[in-house]
Amino acid sequence: MFHLVTGLPWLIVLVRFILPLPWPWTLKAVVAVVLLIASQYHYVSRLSSGSVFAPEFPRPLVIAFNVLFGAIVLLAVFQIALDAGALVGLVFTGYFSEPAAEVRYAAGIAALALSSFGVSRAIIVPPLKDIEISIPGLAAAFDGYRIVQLTDLHISRLFPAAWTGSMVAKANALDADLIVITGDFIDGSLEHRRADVEPLRGLSARDGIYAISGNHEYFFDAGAFLEHFEAMDMRLLSNSHAVIERGSDKLVIAGVPDRSAGRNGFPAPDLEAALQGVPDAAPVILLDHQPMMAQQAAVSGVALQLSGHTHGGMIRGMDRLLARANNGFVSGLYQVGSMQLYVNNGTALWPGFALRLGRPAELTRITLRQTR
Repeated sequence: MFHLVTGLPWLIVLVRFILPLPWPWTLKAVVAVVLLIASQYHYVSRLSSGSVFAPEFPRPLVIAFNVLFGAIVLLAVFQIALDAGALVGLVFTGYFSEPAAEVRYAAGIAALALSSFGVSRAIIVPPLKDIEISIPGLAAAFDGYRIVQLTDLHISRLFPAAWTGSMVAKANALDADLIVITGDFIDGSLEHRRADVEPLRGLSARDGIYAISGNHEYFFDAGAFLEHFEAMDMRLLSNSHAVIERGSDKLVIAGVPDRSAGRNGFPAPDLEAALQGVPDAAPVILLDHQPMMAQQAAVSGVALQLSGHTHGGMIRGMDRLLARANNGFVSGLYQVGSMQLYVNNGTALWPGFALRLGRPAELTRITLRQTR
């Protein structure tokens, strides 16, 4: 069914874009077949690895599939818009006006150009995004405390060892007090990703590296991956917390596993357990991959929640749809009751639809400030 759904944009492009063009039938057939193969990118991924989430073929081919798949989706949207305009014209004039060939060419070029640009923006090591967040009750010793948040790394054939190493070097250069990783480390099996994740061992911050699981870990062998990351000097927070101290002052970093953990034989997220025994009056920063349960965290006294998962919506406009699936939270800083929620656009994203238009990736440095 999934592969039939991804074929629908191709069908729209075939019937409403390719067939009406004044081309020889041979050329139409060649273009249609190439785009049909591109529309089945996820099926090809499943054939290569057993999973639609992990294409195991050369990176240039993964990039080409993403460009063509994105172009098909965008062109289908453009064609629907053209047809909607023609239908409006039909209502008022009684005549359905087919777009001129030149208009179709312009739509095709725009779709391919936008997709190429969007993929190029998706696969870079992201630029720094600096933000300051005021935390009620934050001790003076933690004023100016710097947290680098990495999330949705999706280390894969699209984001391989070279990308990971460059990202780690850039993160380390930010001189963070703490680095947190809020899930979705990988796409693929540990056997395939072992070399690609190895540069993460080089992450360095004064108070260490803390992490939680994301939903993509549970598409593969989550137990093996989480054990591997702990062996790489990361502290995995699973319904638990750590206390950072500066003299007598304290800051709590708590974490829960992804909501899909319980469905895969792992402990389900339990915020009450994660907060059990936290020091009185110490502000709590919660790591939770998905932002949708922010209201519960706010009621529980969390000061700041850091999340990812949404990739910022990837495309401006489409982000509104993803917000509806995440209780309205999709990108940036939100006030949820007395708590603040930061939803990170992601350091990378899923290689199955690696396209960003108006929702850039980010390497995020959060500076904590006392409430003035």
